[in-house]
Amino acid sequence: MPKAEKGTPKDLANRMKAKGLQKLRWYCQMCQKQCRDENGFKCHTTSESHQRQLLIFAENPNKYLDEFSKEFSDGYVELLRRRFGTKRIYANQVYQEYISDRNHLHMNATRWLSLTEYVKWLGRQGICTVDETEKGWYITWIDRDPETIARQVADMKKQKMDKDDEERKREFILKQIERGKGSKEESSETQYTELVRPSEDDKVVGKFDIKQISKVQPIASSSSVFKDSKKGRDDDNYSLYSFKSSKSEKRKLSALEEIMQDEERRKKKREQKELAQDLNWIMEGLVVKVVTKELGDRYYKQKGVVLQVLDKHVAVIKLLDSGSKLKLDEAHLETVIPAIGRKSKILKGRYKGCTGILRNLKEDQFCVDVEICEGSWDGKVVRDLPYEDICKIYIDS
Repeated sequence: MPKAEKGTPKDLANRMKAKGLQKLRWYCQMCQKQCRDENGFKCHTTSESHQRQLLIFAENPNKYLDEFSKEFSDGYVELLRRRFGTKRIYANQVYQEYISDRNHLHMNATRWLSLTEYVKWLGRQGICTVDETEKGWYITWIDRDPETIARQVADMKKQKMDKDDEERKREFILKQIERGKGSKEESSETQYTELVRPSEDDKVVGKFDIKQISKVQPIASSSSVFKDSKKGRDDDNYSLYSFKSSKSEKRKLSALEEIMQDEERRKKKREQKELAQDLNWIMEGLVVKVVTKELGDRYYKQKGVVLQVLDKHVAVIKLLDSGSKLKLDEAHLETVIPAIGRKSKILKGRYKGCTGILRNLKEDQFCVDVEICEGSWDGKVVRDLPYEDICKIYIDS
């Protein structure tokens, strides 16, 4: 029967039928030809072109079967990943969206005879998590992308570093409370006794010896103290009074004692001066953390690098995540502890300004051990430094 002329109602009807999805049993994957009815499919199977494709397929059937199966699986999984992500979804719903494309690869050309077998294969390969319910098979795609895994590892490291000193102290206090509760349970229970009140008839009687009180007399001079003390050493009141009177007298300091006092005063002044210098800990190139909530949650607990120090206690920092620049006082900043083996800067004390390598982290004592790696102190290990006395150095990667 000849084809209908172009533009006629018959031609338009044939085109509309060809655009939509046809029955799967009348589709030839090797020739990539869709027939509209059984008669058309029978004519196609007897054609010379189809016979040549079958001869090619017969030479290496596994090759074509594996290629078709791989193409179908890649398309199905890609749609599942892009459309639904890691959500739990009905397997047939994904399949219906997949076959809605007219140019999709049909399942009858793959190694799987049904969707159920294909879903079980996805579960065995570890591509999806598969579970069967009364309604049918449900699948959940497992994200094994290296970028996603690297992002998850980075998030875990960030959460671990964000665990600041207050949280560590809180955990330490909770541990101490649990230990205290355990020790109390082991100790013996307190025994309570009955309260006994005295009767109204009972009277409290006190006696005072006037003769003994009259013996205590004021001492006129220091010389009489030593004379009378030899005679009456057994008298407690007398010896106490004489001890107080001798202490009240001021003794003139010798020249050596005056020199020692002057040295102590100078030493205290030097210590106060060094303490005032140690209060200024902010330096350029340090990695610090924003601890003020006045700027909002966007900047709270964000890390940045110190670009410039203004007026000793004010710094200009650049946030590592967003790249924003902030001008903050050092009271609104906190030091960041580096990982073991990384470089850090000592901020206070005798070794202030020295660069060292973190060797040991003592979480229970909230301190660290740092080995100085430059200057005249090279190789010296400074032990038990508090967390706030060191800070991580920014290294541009």
